[in-house]
Amino acid sequence: MKNKDFSILDKVNFPRDLKKLDSEELNCLASDIREYILEVISKTGGHLAAGLGTVELSIALHYVFDTPKDKIIWDVGHQCYPHKVLTGRKHKLNSIRKYGGLSGFLKIDESEYDVFGAGHSSTSISAALGVCIARDIKNEKYRVVSVIGDGGMTAGMSYEAMCHAGYLKKDILVILNDNEMSISPNIGALNKYLTRILSNKTLSDIKEKGNKFLNEKSPLKKLARTIKENAQSILSPGQLFEELGFSYYGPTDGHDIDSLKTVLENLKEKKGPVILHVITKKGKGYKIAEKNPIKYHGVSPFNIKTGTSDKPKLSNTLTYTNIFSKWINHTAKYDENFVAITPAMREGSGLVEFEENYPKRFFDVGIAEQHSVTLAAGLAVGKIKPIVAIYSTFLQRAYDQLIHDVNLQNLNVMFAIDRAGLVGADGETHHGIYDISFMRILPNIVIMVPSNENEMWKMLNTALCHNGPVAVRYPRGNTCGDEILITDEIIKIGESSTIYKGKKIAILVFGHLIDNLYEISKKLSITLVDMRFVKPLDTKIIDELPKDHDCIVTVEDSVVIGGAGSSVNEYINQKGLKINIINLGVPDKIVSHGSQDELYSQIGLNKKSLEIKINEIYNQSTQNKKIAE
Repeated sequence: MKNKDFSILDKVNFPRDLKKLDSEELNCLASDIREYILEVISKTGGHLAAGLGTVELSIALHYVFDTPKDKIIWDVGHQCYPHKVLTGRKHKLNSIRKYGGLSGFLKIDESEYDVFGAGHSSTSISAALGVCIARDIKNEKYRVVSVIGDGGMTAGMSYEAMCHAGYLKKDILVILNDNEMSISPNIGALNKYLTRILSNKTLSDIKEKGNKFLNEKSPLKKLARTIKENAQSILSPGQLFEELGFSYYGPTDGHDIDSLKTVLENLKEKKGPVILHVITKKGKGYKIAEKNPIKYHGVSPFNIKTGTSDKPKLSNTLTYTNIFSKWINHTAKYDENFVAITPAMREGSGLVEFEENYPKRFFDVGIAEQHSVTLAAGLAVGKIKPIVAIYSTFLQRAYDQLIHDVNLQNLNVMFAIDRAGLVGADGETHHGIYDISFMRILPNIVIMVPSNENEMWKMLNTALCHNGPVAVRYPRGNTCGDEILITDEIIKIGESSTIYKGKKIAILVFGHLIDNLYEISKKLSITLVDMRFVKPLDTKIIDELPKDHDCIVTVEDSVVIGGAGSSVNEYINQKGLKINIINLGVPDKIVSHGSQDELYSQIGLNKKSLEIKINEIYNQSTQNKKIAE
């Protein structure tokens, strides 16, 4: 905070400090927070546009409610930076998403103000309702607020939670942060006035007393209900929420602190489920982000004046996501019988160009991972090949559909699984380290793990031709930098590729970490195998290894427990093969956030750590052989 005098922000370290500020100072605080976040994130990188849009809302919530006694539960966490600034963490904001620094999301063990961890979307209403139930069971007195975006409202889980909350009639306030104007028309003075009036205590008291006065059999009650329902359908965008058992208020301007304070003060004492519809603007206060909020959703360090990075690109190396994008656009020219499906990850999964080129063959289903997989199953029944482009961490949300709707029926669905392995700064909620373990137990599925860009291209060809459930999982980040060979070549299912043939030790690698093992394999003259397939395994090569090897080392960028190495263990045990085996992968612990290099170093899967480990195993093997002789 040295580059600018943040005179009001300097006075605020915790929510209690907000109570000392008047209206003008609160608005100055909003300006300070917005500039401070922009200044810090332009240097560190991180999520930007969503947080800029929730500055006034964050201030109003912490001003009106008595946090941390009152509980504010945020959805996802992309918008949580102002919340962190207001809750004792402003001086640590420059460490956000860095190794050992602040998490980019909400994290229970980071602050008492972070009531519930957030990384995946659409969880806040369910979590808040659970907190409400616990509060009432224990006869405690505090308020519970859930903040959820309009994107989060596309997920069925949100409506499941709202149906339950409406049925239980618990005291809960849900704030719908609508930053895409996707539900309501533009707001103005009339809407602001109506919201204040609708949330006013006097009007609510009149409404409640009127309901008591008019019994259900009264003709006036019937007339009043009819008038109310017809008026709602014309004037209120909240009829759906009313039908779910929520009292709806809004829309209101999410950047008007005074208005937000008034409405929240009116609503915090209301009984039963209440929803407040707030309109905000992503990237608010930074014109470049306002014009392109998708681009500035998550950013690398950039120049505030231009919005672009001052640092030249060090390499033109493609990412694995780029390879998928190039492959699907190329292949679509020659094969008209497949479509692409993504659950709200069009940009992240590399499908922007595909949508532009083949709009009728592209389906973004929103934040609805379960639906994306069962939709694919239905397409497969209709003899169309669906490609579900999905992050590894988000496929977890559709596990039942993967088992029940795709695998048990042995349907022809292809999964392009991005962000496999450790993703870096997004941390534990986004690491794609469990998919091998939860997929390989399924009887019909084929699982491929490319070691480089050209292997990936051939695996995508293979998956498209394969009849049955098939997955190609690939990491976040750059490929090896080889020239792409555009080919229609496919790989024989279950066939590995031996890179070096040596003795004593055989390293069986599943995926891109093979790049870290070339040099040590050459140096020690030991066998290096690109396994290619997690399922089915190349058992022929495993059968041959005990003849001239003392030890097998498996390497993967997923959890060791139940992982690809475990499948090799199981086979060796089943066949009674006489050979030692060591499994290297992600250990049985939560891996936090940081750069990918830092995290792979932490768990011993970077190049240096792997070389040290392989040398140790080699020396131990040599020593054991001498003792045996």
